[in-house]
Amino acid sequence: MTARRSRHRSAAYAALALGLAGSLALTGCNSHSSKKSKKSSSSSSKSKKRKIIGGGAAAAGAGAASRRVPDCYPSTYKLTFSQQTGPKSHVAVKFKNATSRDCKLYNAPLLRFNNAKDPLPLSQGTPGHLDGTRIIVPAHGYAYAVIPTNTAATKGTEQKSVTVDFMGISASSVTHGPATVNFAEKRLHISVGKSKVTNWSSSIHGAQLAGGVGK
Repeated sequence: MTARRSRHRSAAYAALALGLAGSLALTGCNSHSSKKSKKSSSSSSKSKKRKIIGGGAAAAGAGAASRRVPDCYPSTYKLTFSQQTGPKSHVAVKFKNATSRDCKLYNAPLLRFNNAKDPLPLSQGTPGHLDGTRIIVPAHGYAYAVIPTNTAATKGTEQKSVTVDFMGISASSVTHGPATVNFAEKRLHISVGKSKVTNWSSSIHGAQLAGGVGK
């Protein structure tokens, strides 16, 4: 072999070695970049999962908090009765949540005037077939129900007292009670006849509309 051919082969081998080295370096870079990309994608996926799990836990916590709201309790100082006169005559029943915590009311108040055996009928459903109304009364807030007395039959005669129970979640259950309001002691003139009582409402206007005596 001549010196010229030897130099030519040496140069070719050197060029081949350089090419292989460059290819290996490029492969290493691509592998490193791919690993970083996968790691970033995995981290993002984990973050999203944590957010979803956290959101679900928050929603579950809110639902549990709602279920923990206690029932409202009737008492003579929390209940007020007032008679409105005129074409839209009615008796307004007002309940005050005198506590510093929210409480809940179901359906309508059960009202027994003058120690009657049966409570006043409900204008929205019956004790055996409730419509599932439930309202949350905020701390120091109010709830209202209305008894229409805009006809001679519904106005009836003046009552001496009323015994009040608050309905529970089921048709046959009541919360703690009853509470008795003596109209004579409070110097109230409340007349109720063959009428019905509306469900609880968060506003007096809403209760009046439900009773057909709203403006």
